[in-house]
Amino acid sequence: MTVSKMAGSLIGSEIIKIGNEVSEMIKKGAAICNLTIGDFDPAIFPIPEELRDEITQAYADGQTNYPPANGVANLRIAAANFVQQRLGLSYSPADVLVAGGSRPLIYATYRALLDPGDKVVFPVPSWNNNHYCHLVSAEAVMVETSPAHDFMPTAAEIAPHLPGATLLALCSPLNPTGTVFARADLEAICDLVIAENKRRGPNEKPLYILYDQIYWMLTFGTAQHFDPVNLRSELRDYVIYIDGISKCLAATGVRVGYAFGPSGVIDKMKSILGHVGAWAPKAEQVATAHYLPNTAAVDTFTAAFKQKIQRSLDTLYQGFQDLKASGLPVDAIAPAGAIYLTARLDVLGKTTPTGQLLATTRDLTSYLIAEAGLALVPFSAFGTADTSPWFRLSVGGASLESIEAALPRLRAALTELK
Repeated sequence: MTVSKMAGSLIGSEIIKIGNEVSEMIKKGAAICNLTIGDFDPAIFPIPEELRDEITQAYADGQTNYPPANGVANLRIAAANFVQQRLGLSYSPADVLVAGGSRPLIYATYRALLDPGDKVVFPVPSWNNNHYCHLVSAEAVMVETSPAHDFMPTAAEIAPHLPGATLLALCSPLNPTGTVFARADLEAICDLVIAENKRRGPNEKPLYILYDQIYWMLTFGTAQHFDPVNLRSELRDYVIYIDGISKCLAATGVRVGYAFGPSGVIDKMKSILGHVGAWAPKAEQVATAHYLPNTAAVDTFTAAFKQKIQRSLDTLYQGFQDLKASGLPVDAIAPAGAIYLTARLDVLGKTTPTGQLLATTRDLTSYLIAEAGLALVPFSAFGTADTSPWFRLSVGGASLESIEAALPRLRAALTELK
């Protein structure tokens, strides 16, 4: 069978591959703490009761026909009000686009802005930007980040790559690291984009920012969420925000995402998704429109939800610090946001008790699943080299008890390496 060059050379998601393999092992009875997929186990992290009831009611009311291509009007109003009240971002409901989660919206942004060969600048590690570049035949410009800055990109790292670029793709809190932009760092990047656009002529495409803030409600401790337009209002015509309820309400399967930004871009994204048919189910849209204005319900849910997520993240972080203190070559970055912990397992080059050399993170991932009953995702799934010792640990699919039980197994598995 002959397929397109794009399809023929498309690489599947390594995260989904690892997650599916682990899920099959669990179904067969294996005791594995699964920290792979950025998802939530509904038995551990259910969606808000009020949202669940609204969804049920919407189906009972017969809300099962096609929704408008850009989203149910009441949801676009509710989403616009939500981000205005909570973030101070003022956008018309006409400039809000609803879709089946954030993925179609990111894809539509790429499609609306990029021609084949256009440059997209993004940090690594980061989620899926390399694949979106492949889908639209854009040139991926991957900017290596460092643990010294919690893997968040800096202005100095980004600056050399912006001339001639069409899109700068950013995310905060960042998937996969669970870290966030400091205000000064994001301000410096915003200033670079402003300066770059001022340098461009009238016949040149501007430089846009895709700002994925799907995790913005999940920040911990003293960490704060910052965004480009609040920091630099001059960027309003150049920033496309990606947002939704998938992560902040543990509602990944409800599939309600929304984007907002400059009218001309949002209108084209609407046309693209209208042909693709990537809208969220109408009943879920109606339910979300009813739920978002319920401030008390949202606040009550998110307070308890964040506390539970943070406890799991803190338990993992402290576990790694204890392993480090005992002399094992591991470390972790204190969690600041999202549902992820960034951890370092610097054991590549060692051999297992059976004599296998751990040459790559794939080797180490397999060893930890088999010997520690612990499944992690290496940063190589997010664009880094397969010899990088850094991993993403996602807590949404595992109970606190499962995490606590996995830490001694991890200690034993690491201790056995030579």
